[in-house]
Amino acid sequence: MDPNPSTFAESSPADRNVSDPAPESEPGPAAAAPGADAPAAAVPTAGGPGRIVLAATPIGNTGDASARLIELLGTADIVAAEDTRRLHRLVQSLGITVAGRVISYHEHNEATKTAELLEQVRAGKTLVMVTDAGMPAVSDPGFRLVEGAVAAGLIVTAVPGPSAVLTALALSGLPTDRFCFEGFLPRKAGERASRLADLAAERRTMVFFEAPHRLEAMLRALRERFGAERRIAVCRELTKTYEEVLRGTVGELLLWAENNEVRGEIAVVLGGAPEQAPGTPEDHVAAVNELIAQGIRLKEAVAAVAEDVRVSKRELYSAVLAAR
Repeated sequence: MDPNPSTFAESSPADRNVSDPAPESEPGPAAAAPGADAPAAAVPTAGGPGRIVLAATPIGNTGDASARLIELLGTADIVAAEDTRRLHRLVQSLGITVAGRVISYHEHNEATKTAELLEQVRAGKTLVMVTDAGMPAVSDPGFRLVEGAVAAGLIVTAVPGPSAVLTALALSGLPTDRFCFEGFLPRKAGERASRLADLAAERRTMVFFEAPHRLEAMLRALRERFGAERRIAVCRELTKTYEEVLRGTVGELLLWAENNEVRGEIAVVLGGAPEQAPGTPEDHVAAVNELIAQGIRLKEAVAAVAEDVRVSKRELYSAVLAAR
């Protein structure tokens, strides 16, 4: 589909690859979003007039687009988009016009584009950064831009919104008080196994992204590392028409993946490692001696180990002395 000139001042042709930089558009007439009382870009957060705004976009349902996102897309001087074609579809569905320059900014060109964008912000421009879905810089382009802005002392703020990570976590039925985001696991089996080995003792709930055609291999690797009984949720097509959340054990969901054609965008939520029994003080004497060998005083080594494994400091201290 060719971009509609009424939606963008100018944009990339529909047959452009995602990895190809899209040509930059010329500034067009300002067009505020419907119902907007004042341009969001008119009020900088602090310091100077230029700023970068990381703007979260819907992860599936365009109805989740915030009023602030709509307002900014219609008023920003520059919109840096991971895929200009997806941005085109989004603004079409929202019925708004992007009046500023639209610039392609993705993993293949961010190294060369970042300096140019920072210079525009330094000159007083408001730059809105959007990705295909969710919050920029979270498993998406944007980190390099933020890193450069922070180093240059430029203003960076955000328009929060939809997040596949938090949506999957909330729907998983697994503990949400402590969690970590691990993104995509490595594609190669050896590297994937190494990464999972690093997570063997992780007690927090873990959130991953995975491609549908690699889900079966991922679940098999999870079974090998964490066992078939570890609790897990596979979240598919979140917020979309065919949203599906499957909850069970790793073994159960691996069987499901083996017998079904998996489609759509996938988030996997894995329960953390179960807490281990503290054991006896004698079980942890070696750990104390390892710390002592590193130059840590006996009392401090005992305190550190006792707190970590939840045993009595007094009993552990006595066990260390008795073992000498």
